[in-house]
Amino acid sequence: MKTLLALVLALASSVGAGAAAPVDDLQALVDAAEPGTVIDLPPGTYRGDITIDKAITLRGSGQAVIEGTGTGTVVTVLAPDVTLEGLVIRNSGDSLDREHAGISVKAPRVRVIDSRLEDVLFGIFLYQAPDSEIRGNTVQSKDLFVARRGDAIRMWESHRTVVEQNVVDGARDLVLWFSDDVTIRGNLVSNGRYGLHFMYSDRATIEENALIDNSVGAFLMYSEGLRLRRNLISGNNGPSGYGVGLKDMDGSRLEDNLLVGNRAGVFLDNSPRSVEQTFEGNLIAYNQIGVLFLPSVRGNAFWNNTFLDNTVQVGVQGGGQFGGNTWTRDGIGNYWSDYAGYDADGDGFGDVPYRLDDLYDYLLDRNPELMLFADTPASRALDLAARAFPVIKPRPKVEDDRPLIEPPAIPDPPVPLPTQSGRDLLAVSTLMLGVATATILSTRHRRSLP
Repeated sequence: MKTLLALVLALASSVGAGAAAPVDDLQALVDAAEPGTVIDLPPGTYRGDITIDKAITLRGSGQAVIEGTGTGTVVTVLAPDVTLEGLVIRNSGDSLDREHAGISVKAPRVRVIDSRLEDVLFGIFLYQAPDSEIRGNTVQSKDLFVARRGDAIRMWESHRTVVEQNVVDGARDLVLWFSDDVTIRGNLVSNGRYGLHFMYSDRATIEENALIDNSVGAFLMYSEGLRLRRNLISGNNGPSGYGVGLKDMDGSRLEDNLLVGNRAGVFLDNSPRSVEQTFEGNLIAYNQIGVLFLPSVRGNAFWNNTFLDNTVQVGVQGGGQFGGNTWTRDGIGNYWSDYAGYDADGDGFGDVPYRLDDLYDYLLDRNPELMLFADTPASRALDLAARAFPVIKPRPKVEDDRPLIEPPAIPDPPVPLPTQSGRDLLAVSTLMLGVATATILSTRHRRSLP
């Protein structure tokens, strides 16, 4: 304990004297600490590339900087029950094959709390670190081409981990491999490749996140029993541009999400494989394509959703016989902004089914380049011709027998995160939601007029 106290005093003295270069004794301080020790670092800059191999707490006040050498991982955790809190961690190496990171964790029950990671390749890398907690952190990647960046948070075989209230900007992905029963809650992920990327990770809860201005919002693969609810997924318009992509998934539930302004709000590829997937209470608005299917996809149920002013409400990518998905559950269909039916008996449901059978949509599914002519006189002329000559009218790809006359209430957006970048990004998406709300209220007002 004397050695530890002497080192703490020495560090405080060197920092207080205004030392410009990182001090070298942080690894010695960690090595001298007994398990269970809480080390409070005074403000200053400390030499990084350290290893923690015992259960200690390393705590700063937001002004203790651990500066890496630029050649490796800044902090490596090899012991369970370690806490890193209130630190600034920066300047990792830049080797993808060596997985240089700001923080690399290889033990269970590790907590990384309220810290800021800057100029790091991978941000927080959990490798066989179950029951960990990653909360309240800000992660910024190195200034590299997006494919050369590391992942802001990467998890491998780290079951039951909680990732909550983090801000990620300009990294590559937030990715999970072989990590079951994980909770991803209240995070803001922007300006990256995949906001979320799941592989072989079952029973995750993904809620109240904002995934904004990425190439893809969330791409979820080879997993079962995922639940996505109350997320804002907006402005994801990369080459794929999916708000949510589901590939080889089973039993997913998407509830009360805001899927706004993406190239495709939802993309479905061989999902589900065998267990039905459900979509309830989602706002799917202002996307180029609301929901995009591969033609072989079956077993999805949609009800009580709002399909609002998507350029194409439902698309099918490629040829083949499409069907086997349902658009009504327990007598409740969906709201379609282009529904032209009526409600003579006033029960809130259209008296004629909603059918999506436009000739232009049919041609667009097989020739995506025709999107250039969306909402032009040319596309309207094709639909008019199909109505005038039913022999060329395609088979409906959507039949909703109980369409809603008025849209359901818009789900509340996630609570804005306490950062300026978070507020700015959420403000833009909230403005889009405001337009959607105004459209819905206007629709209700018009229908209420005598």
